Amino acid sequence: MEFSDWFYIPFLIGTIYLFGVVIYRFVKWFLGLSKIDKIRVRKNFFTKHTLDSIWESVREGLLHFKMFKVNRLLGYMHMSLAFGWFLLIVVGHFEASSYFGTMFFPFQKSVFFRFYVTENADFPGHTFYAWAMELLLMFVLSGVFLAYFKRFRSKSFGMKKTTRMKSGDHIALTALWLIFPLRFLCETFTAGVYQNGSPFFNSIGAFFNEYLYLEDCLKPLWLAYSLALGTFFVAMPYTRYMHIPAEINLIFLRNWGVQLKERRINTFTLAEVYSCSRCGVCIDACQLNLAGIKNSQSVYVLKNIRNKTLSDEVLFNCLLCGKCQEVCPVGIDVNRLRITQRIETTKQYNSSYDYLQTGVAKKADTIYFAGCMTHLTPSIKKAMLKIFNAAGENLWFMDENKAPCCGRPLMLAGQFDAAEKLISNNQKLILDSGAKTLIVSCPICYKVFKEDYMLPNVKIRHHSEYILDLIKSGKISLSHSDKKAVYHDPCELGRGSGIYEEPREVIKEVMSLIPMAQEREKAQCCGGSLANMKISMEERDILSSQVMQEFSTYEPDYVVTACPLCKKTFAKTNALPVKDLAEIVVENME
Repeated sequence: MEFSDWFYIPFLIGTIYLFGVVIYRFVKWFLGLSKIDKIRVRKNFFTKHTLDSIWESVREGLLHFKMFKVNRLLGYMHMSLAFGWFLLIVVGHFEASSYFGTMFFPFQKSVFFRFYVTENADFPGHTFYAWAMELLLMFVLSGVFLAYFKRFRSKSFGMKKTTRMKSGDHIALTALWLIFPLRFLCETFTAGVYQNGSPFFNSIGAFFNEYLYLEDCLKPLWLAYSLALGTFFVAMPYTRYMHIPAEINLIFLRNWGVQLKERRINTFTLAEVYSCSRCGVCIDACQLNLAGIKNSQSVYVLKNIRNKTLSDEVLFNCLLCGKCQEVCPVGIDVNRLRITQRIETTKQYNSSYDYLQTGVAKKADTIYFAGCMTHLTPSIKKAMLKIFNAAGENLWFMDENKAPCCGRPLMLAGQFDAAEKLISNNQKLILDSGAKTLIVSCPICYKVFKEDYMLPNVKIRHHSEYILDLIKSGKISLSHSDKKAVYHDPCELGRGSGIYEEPREVIKEVMSLIPMAQEREKAQCCGGSLANMKISMEERDILSSQVMQEFSTYEPDYVVTACPLCKKTFAKTNALPVKDLAEIVVENME
């Protein structure tokens, strides 16, 4: 058997194996979706959502726009490898099509074109294709060499920490690092023997030919290239590199309306987990590093879910602040995935909550639900009552006496059944009241009321939104002081609910607002999160002190926040005066 009849077999086996595993997993994931999600896929398949998915796949899967936002060098590295390799495949296929005169031919003829076509063939576009393919190969090689460099100097790419790899990842990475240098040697050596490349590669080959007998090197090199490709393709489904096809699949599913449901694990969970590239961007974003906690960052949780090695110690040691989710280039809904895993792995607390049945709704236009943490910071509650009085609200203070929790803390702890009972009770009381507006002071309450309650025709407002409405409508008048403040974005209000500007507009009505480097989407967590069941009080204090230290560098008169838990956590440090938004409004009301 001639060498040309079998050397490509490792590549062919790897390609067939990869496609087989990927298609099997995609089909399995689709079949495991809920009935309503399958309907969403079928309904949206032949719509603009599919076109949007194609563009997003190019933008994020190939060009890596989000990665460029993290770090330009990191973005270029990923883009040159992904987009460059894609173009090599596409342009290479067109080159082979021009030579063979048809679009249909054995796939290996395109991948190993310079091996099969050794003569300096004269076919349409030959010169263009020779230059294009070689420039694209150099483009990809630039990314490979950056990847080499990143292994030793990750800080140059804006990354203080990188992920730990397992043996399978090392095998796949080694194969990937070899593929393009081997291709470069194959093509330049072949050009040196047959002069079938561009003048650039021909001259490089001629240089090597002065020192080596290139013809004897060609077969071993082309075989090594085939083996490197085959090895990478076989290893890919079991390593971090499965994210390449999985991310494309995730983009399409999301745009077709499929999303992860808290409390319900299905195969969409796997679609998200396998889409993680383990790039490590989320590690630097995690504040738990400051407290010496280095094993529960999102990339490790996703890996543990994938390997079925997730422990409660790792799962519950998270602030659920959303900082990692904000910077994730793939857009994985890590917070929701964590909560779902907690619900799945937690033994449900059995309680009938019979005492809830005694609650009676009061007829009112507006309901105020302070929330547990607001009751533990009574100055906020008092301030809100003064604001309601000034606005002349027909108000029912729903949880003034012995009312149940909103249910979200139980949900964060994985106790979904218990949370459902609280939600059901509160929901009935709110609807029975006939109120049109529900005001909350706690972002934790705000998020659960917006996402988990069924309250048709009831407008849910955080007190920052409500106070701004009062100011704009002239129902309350405020004086402006000469004080200066920094504003802390609470996690559940900012990243969790997208409310950034309303609190700032309110602050600007009463005092000067100092802009900060880490605010809005980049804001730090106060450290007091109810979501973390494993962190110690000493570790919490480290986090809150670090944030207050950052605030101190701006020399404000006040730290203003819009969350009772954040206020309570920061106040413990005694570093700066801490006020809630409602408090500074009352202090400056005319």
